[in-house]
Amino acid sequence: MVSDVSLDVEREQAGTFRVLLHTCCAPCSIYCLDKLEADGYSPTPFFYNPNIHPYKEFERRLDALKLYLVTRELDPIVDDEYDLDLFLERAVGSGSDRCAACYELRLTRTAKEAANKGFGRFTTTLLVSPYQNHDLIVETAQRAASDYGVEFLYIDFRPGFREGQAKARELGLYRQPYCGCIYSEDERYNPKRRTTGR
Repeated sequence: MVSDVSLDVEREQAGTFRVLLHTCCAPCSIYCLDKLEADGYSPTPFFYNPNIHPYKEFERRLDALKLYLVTRELDPIVDDEYDLDLFLERAVGSGSDRCAACYELRLTRTAKEAANKGFGRFTTTLLVSPYQNHDLIVETAQRAASDYGVEFLYIDFRPGFREGQAKARELGLYRQPYCGCIYSEDERYNPKRRTTGR
């Protein structure tokens, strides 16, 4: 049986580069997948998002992603353990640094998965959102890549954000109204939070 690492080498020699794509949801994956494939990469989506709250929202996003990936004939790697305790352990009490804790949790896990599955590189759909801390994502991903001996593939996907969202609407994909965690849900729906910024 040929190892994943050997397959990676063979595909690179043939001009197709495997990349593990940390994927937060279906809408954000659309442009990222289009861009990676147009650039000659062979992406494998990886769903690891223990930050998403509540569990029904986690299921809804995962189901929408799986439905979309069927249309692209892509098989994702899914970690559906929903380790909410781990996310809360990292995020609770971190105040304004909670996004940093979340990025670190998800991108470190992605780098580890890339190393374990023989991917030479990884990237993330978080880089498509104009609402995320882009520079912090890059810094965190680079550190995780170094820790696990893989490459972080940096691509600024933000120019395709609106294009991807428009395609998601056309396809009737579920488009979530908040980032994912309990804090972003609060900021989105709590009228006191929206008016006072507390």
